[in-house]
Amino acid sequence: MTKAIRIHRHGGPEVLQWEDIEVPPPAAGEARVHHTAIALNYSDINVRRGGFYTPKPLQMPLIPGNEAAGVVESVGSGVTEVKPGDRVAYVGVSGAFYNSTGAYAESRNVPAARLVKLPAAISDLQAAAMMVKGLTASAIVNRVYQPKPGDTILIHAAASGVGLILAQWSKHLGATVIGTVGSPDKAEIARANGCAHTILYRGTNFVDAVKQLTGRGVHAVFDGVGKDAFMPSLDCIRPYGMIVNYGNASGHVPPLDLILLAQKGGLSVSRPALSHYLSENDTLHRATAELFDLVARGILQITINHTYALKDAASAHRAVESRSTAGAVVLVP
Repeated sequence: MTKAIRIHRHGGPEVLQWEDIEVPPPAAGEARVHHTAIALNYSDINVRRGGFYTPKPLQMPLIPGNEAAGVVESVGSGVTEVKPGDRVAYVGVSGAFYNSTGAYAESRNVPAARLVKLPAAISDLQAAAMMVKGLTASAIVNRVYQPKPGDTILIHAAASGVGLILAQWSKHLGATVIGTVGSPDKAEIARANGCAHTILYRGTNFVDAVKQLTGRGVHAVFDGVGKDAFMPSLDCIRPYGMIVNYGNASGHVPPLDLILLAQKGGLSVSRPALSHYLSENDTLHRATAELFDLVARGILQITINHTYALKDAASAHRAVESRSTAGAVVLVP
């Protein structure tokens, strides 16, 4: 018997229940992982709310979560990738992030091929906090738009977990970074993590501010906010620039008329999906190796400003939804 956070219906944070569950012995090809750190991602909130990503009703009860670090307790037959005692982390198990959830638990069985061994330089908290967020940044930088010297990049929610990593990575690659943030405290954090300029979006029209800073506009926008930021951002981009939407914290981006992109200057739009980026195990291990190296060398700092006991996941969800957090939020069993 072990403990987990489960939901029996969609709803607010109150539906997150701390319950006893049974975890069977690992099947062939699986490893049982005892979690030491579990990340909270906005996809968890969307799954909890329901009706956001999910094309059909999810089977209840459901354990949320797609990302965690821990120690291998035991392995099933045929497993050669890991052994008991190995420190490991994982991001997703199979397919889209509303499928095969289950990280909000003290222990769970995971396909061994999806586990990544952790180097000594990476702590369990760092690993849990960086997998989804860091690999989302990796997908953008390596597959969609790689910032370069002379570029100016606008990053929305620059003090978020992904935003901070994107800001540091973009600066490392030579770009000038502008970040939108919700408070002076978050502006300070964003500036400490690569943003040359910050815009307090609650009291400032960010489109006007970007034009004042850049003249012609930015080369690319990295947008994890969605509905509230996407359409205005088109007026921040110079001709033939790009907007990359990777999240929907404020809701779905509205339908987009392609003619509008021509009218705005021949803009490009991308909506990467982390599940597709990591669908091949070779890509997963190559991308995590790069990410771990950047962190170990101090190029990327993983900001963990908030930890909660796993049993207090509801409080953690409330804090994230109220936009009172900055950086990663980690649940500790």
